[in-house]
Amino acid sequence: MPSLTDAAKRLLVGRPFRSEKLSETLLPKRIALPVFASDALSSVAYAPDEIFLTLSIAGIAAYAFSPWITLAVVAVMLVVVTSYRQNVHAYPSGGGDYEVATVNLGPNAGLTVGSALLVDYVLTVAVSISSGAQYAAAAIPALRGHEAVFAAALVVLLMTVNLRGLKESGAAFAIPTYIFMASILGMALWGFGRYFFGDLPQAPSADLTLSGERDFTGGFTSIAGAFLILRAFSSGAAALTGVEAISNGVPAFQKPKSKNAATTLLLLGLVAVTMLFSVITLANLTHVRFAEDPATQLLRGGAPVGDSYVQDPIIGQLAASIFDHFPIAFYVVTAATGVILVLAANTAFNGFPVLASILARDGFLPKQLHTRGDRLAFSNGIIALAGTAVVLILAFDAEVTRLIQLYIVGVFVSFVMSQTGMIRHWTRHLRDETDRGTRQRMKRSRVINSVGLGMTALVLVIVLLTKFTQGAWIAILAMAVVFVNMKLIRRHYRRVSAELEIPEERSAKALPTGVRGVVLVSKLHKPTLRALAYARAARPTELQAVTVAVEPEETAALQTRWEAMNLPIPLTVLDSPYREITKPVVEHVKSLRRRYPRDLVVVYVPEYVVGHWWETLLHNQSALRLKARLRYTPGVMVASVPWQLTSSAGQEERIERAAPGLVRRGTFGPSPTDHPDNPEDHR
Repeated sequence: MPSLTDAAKRLLVGRPFRSEKLSETLLPKRIALPVFASDALSSVAYAPDEIFLTLSIAGIAAYAFSPWITLAVVAVMLVVVTSYRQNVHAYPSGGGDYEVATVNLGPNAGLTVGSALLVDYVLTVAVSISSGAQYAAAAIPALRGHEAVFAAALVVLLMTVNLRGLKESGAAFAIPTYIFMASILGMALWGFGRYFFGDLPQAPSADLTLSGERDFTGGFTSIAGAFLILRAFSSGAAALTGVEAISNGVPAFQKPKSKNAATTLLLLGLVAVTMLFSVITLANLTHVRFAEDPATQLLRGGAPVGDSYVQDPIIGQLAASIFDHFPIAFYVVTAATGVILVLAANTAFNGFPVLASILARDGFLPKQLHTRGDRLAFSNGIIALAGTAVVLILAFDAEVTRLIQLYIVGVFVSFVMSQTGMIRHWTRHLRDETDRGTRQRMKRSRVINSVGLGMTALVLVIVLLTKFTQGAWIAILAMAVVFVNMKLIRRHYRRVSAELEIPEERSAKALPTGVRGVVLVSKLHKPTLRALAYARAARPTELQAVTVAVEPEETAALQTRWEAMNLPIPLTVLDSPYREITKPVVEHVKSLRRRYPRDLVVVYVPEYVVGHWWETLLHNQSALRLKARLRYTPGVMVASVPWQLTSSAGQEERIERAAPGLVRRGTFGPSPTDHPDNPEDHR
């Protein structure tokens, strides 16, 4: 019968999958779109707000720039989507921007991209979940003041769902994502229909006037005006986050992987730009007023509305006006928007573990991140992402306005490096390509990537200029810390590998010329006899039993009984004037090593196997201390010889049920055909 822990794990995560079932977890396009597009689509819920918030500093006249800013964002997105469609064909292994940069620009460029994306994935979870928590707190007053705890609970919930496997989590999140897409597109169609028929109502805030902040002077032709427009553009560029996730998740698609990934990218781009431009256009048609400081900037009859005024998000205002005759549709739109903000984090839960597994495979992250869990998902990466995001949410108290300033820097760093790498990729292949048609396609692709590089580099510069002092420096610092740590991890793995490598010409010399066996004896009882028998069965070059003379009377009695039983192994007594046990044994073993430097010394330690935690405190303490000392002595091995006490009966079955690797084979205990797990699986 499974233990309570196993039963709880099976309830939350599900039955384990066999390795050959991996192909069955791959995603069709209809599931892959909501899985990988939820982050990019969710930006429709806050990118328009960020654009209008920034422009509101200059007053109502600045709203005229919102369509042009949106067109600029749309242009950048379409170019990025087009270039990434080439990426997934050229590099379908799942490394995405990391692989492109590593292959074409070198390992340091690849690590720069890897660190940027890892940080950005964590921020994606923190920002989207915190935004969802704020929406929930606005609808449920009981959550106010507890947004951070609620957001952390949502992260844990998403983690649990993703631990069940990519296909199951995708199926669970597909319906809400499609509802959001349908609700926003449906609202846009209905709104434009009402506009063309002259029946489009005004937004709830349309009767208010908007005053600019006092410190904005000089108009839009001044440096301050240009900087404001660039800042609004950088805020709207948040709509591009999540586009790169598909290039990192190509291995998760059904075959043909590259073709399906490229098609999904195209669908993502078309849907996202349609939704974004529709929302911005309708916001202007309904005369939405959205201010950074609504209490003082929004005026009714020339007087500020004050702190009692509640400023609803732009989508909420649009839904209220467009569906003024159909309240159910209003609630569907607002509820779907709140849900998609939470589900946006799911893109990171699919991208981060895959990227972390590739970095771990290359030795830049701990090897545990490269192994798959019970459900063939990269469980350790999912848990690491959730834990880091929870720490970030609690540290910033789930305040979106503070977290959003750290956002999108990483993704545009990866965009720039990826476009640069793809230009190098096409240039390199053009040197060897002779077919005229193929060369024309390569040149056309290089032009697309060159345009993408110019646009994304410009956006990156704008983002750094407008957001650096507002918090973007924290994200840059985090990227630098991750970069340095990955270099150190790589250096450690290389050092260990070099240390453990045996040159071929010295392989014979690596073998010991003999084995010196030492059996530790405290009393003459069954565990001691088992240890002696085990040591003799190993046929060492020399075998001796060793005891430490702590109590002279007990030592004399032991020697007398040893001789009476006529045991064929000599008993060596070590003096211990200060009643120590560990030090005399260690010194004796070291003396053997000095006497026989080319021999191996094996110390056999009899140990009790107990069944209760409190029994551990009563037994084996000397053995634990001794083994801890001997493990650092070169040329010495310690062999534990267990003796099972009666209280340990039944423990074997429970331990085997919880053994790593067994549950992944779909069993709760070993079968006669089971083989030991590879130690490399549990490094």
